Amino acid sequence: MIPPKPPARPDRVSLWRYAKLFRADILSAQPARLYRAWMAEFRTPFFRSYLINQPDLVKTVLKDRPGDFPKSDRVGEGLRPVLGNSVFLTNGATWERQRRIIDPAFEGGRLRDTFPAMQAAARACAARLTARAGQAVEIEEEASHAAADVIFRTLFSIPIDHEVAARVFHRFRDYQRAQPILNLAAFVPLPRWMPRFLPRQARRAGAEIRALIRGLCEARMAEIAAGTAPDDLATKIMTTRDPETGQTFTTEEMVDQVAIFFLAGHETSASALGWTLYLLALFPDWQDRVAVEVGQVGDLDFADVARLRVTRDVFREALRLYPPVPMMVREAACPEHFRDRDVPKGSQIVISPWHLHRQERLWEAPDDFDPARWQTENGKTCLREAFIPFSAGARVCTGAGFAMLEGPLLLAEILRQLRVAPVTGKLPEPVAHLTVRSRTGIWLQLERREGGAAPSGA
Repeated sequence: MIPPKPPARPDRVSLWRYAKLFRADILSAQPARLYRAWMAEFRTPFFRSYLINQPDLVKTVLKDRPGDFPKSDRVGEGLRPVLGNSVFLTNGATWERQRRIIDPAFEGGRLRDTFPAMQAAARACAARLTARAGQAVEIEEEASHAAADVIFRTLFSIPIDHEVAARVFHRFRDYQRAQPILNLAAFVPLPRWMPRFLPRQARRAGAEIRALIRGLCEARMAEIAAGTAPDDLATKIMTTRDPETGQTFTTEEMVDQVAIFFLAGHETSASALGWTLYLLALFPDWQDRVAVEVGQVGDLDFADVARLRVTRDVFREALRLYPPVPMMVREAACPEHFRDRDVPKGSQIVISPWHLHRQERLWEAPDDFDPARWQTENGKTCLREAFIPFSAGARVCTGAGFAMLEGPLLLAEILRQLRVAPVTGKLPEPVAHLTVRSRTGIWLQLERREGGAAPSGA
């Protein structure tokens, strides 16, 4: 059984047809040949972009020479109303300063500190879903709720049912529906003087999200000054000084960073959890293997998550098939020559985890769901060279370790209690919005797992 993927378009279409397909869904706008191509050029009278799908070229751009391929400003076309000048969008000295302040909060020792809050969110999710056993549930909604709960508990020590947290969560969902993370402006170099007509709903939601986050940050600043702030991620980041300048983030800078933490840590985790549960519903033998492993490990603490090897490989395989962020856009800062093509300065360089993770020349049975592949020689090679769900190199996602702890933990707590199965007639169709989601949601039938123990707390 092959898990669902978007239909590919014909190799040759008009620019108008491509733009129309792109607006509907980034993934199905791409031709099937990209699953075999090492590189592809998209040329119009106005611009050029190049998709690179060869590991050594990806390594050049992301790892060897990241300074020559800064993040394209066009990626921020639809996101600045929420993200402002966050680390996700900046380049150069500004980005380096931001990472010097942010990175210490996500180092290994801090992950251990965040584990109790993360586990509380996972158990709360398992309890909510167990209460709906016997029902068909749209699991993307539940995954979004759970991922948002993790972010608010670990960042601000408040659960998702806190009034402000709930409002931020719901307004982010409004923003997601109104504005994709990659729109055509990310690939088409519109003149800077041309106005960007963002949907009114997106502008309104963005303004409200930032106002709510600003309130949380100002309150935390006051708690830090009073010496009453909890020891969570927000406090750690807001009190970390840049080792080169001695400065901390201002409140407005912190609003920018919290916005991207929520986007990256909530949207991407929700996408990954939803697709992982769907894949386990399609492949009940792997679902049972995860449940058995979780049962053998027992009540989890931080060190125990490392023992969930099957669960980790299942989650990793879901990230391969459904990478939450399907495409990344860089810009050539100088003329380049890739393979047999000249790449002019200013060209858009598109790196597609979606296509690289399914590259037919690299992976064995690339469209199959096979968590066992990670223990094979081919799987180990591809893990090093062709697996980038969190990007790679200097700009690798700061929260990659956080996500690889959170995903298996959520799966463990859910599958300890429940069995999931597909719902007849509800086949999900992957599309790219803020992240890779299903056009009509992911529907699963929930049933209590025989012998499942009640969560020990929420």
